[in-house]
Amino acid sequence: MRNLPAFTLAGYDKGRGLLTQALWFAVMNTLFMSWFCPARLRVALLRAFGAEIGEGVLIRHRVRVLWPWKLKVGDHTWIGEGAWLLNLEPVTIGAHVCLSQESMLCTGSHDHRAADFRYRNAPITVEDGAWVAVRATVLAGVTVGRCAVAGAGSVVHKDLPALTLQTQDGGRRPVEEPK
Repeated sequence: MRNLPAFTLAGYDKGRGLLTQALWFAVMNTLFMSWFCPARLRVALLRAFGAEIGEGVLIRHRVRVLWPWKLKVGDHTWIGEGAWLLNLEPVTIGAHVCLSQESMLCTGSHDHRAADFRYRNAPITVEDGAWVAVRATVLAGVTVGRCAVAGAGSVVHKDLPALTLQTQDGGRRPVEEPK
């Protein structure tokens, strides 16, 4: 039986004070996610809140980033409409990466074996040239390797090696390096 009243935030550092968190939520929900916010302004807002963002990065509308100060994105990466970066822990996204529409990177989870449902969080890395396709989910502690593909609707719960495609049914097969 779960003892949810026993849950605490032990071991989880949000990385900034309450005022900064509140300011980010206000900016994210009123401007950053809006369709009328230019992509360049989204990048500038993330940088202003501590994200490390490379050159030529495209961030579409309705993208959610929990904590910008725990985000690093390489050059010429695309983050598609409605993507969700639930980064309780650091997320590192390489160069020339595509995170497609409504994809999710989720660094947070709970220990299902613990009655107090304590956090079991871990960082995520998406290496250069990888593609996280539409509605694919990458879970805590995973590395998506160089030029790997998390196929549409897949759930990646363990490391995905370089040049490997994971399909929605969990199958994996090699892929050729993009030309």
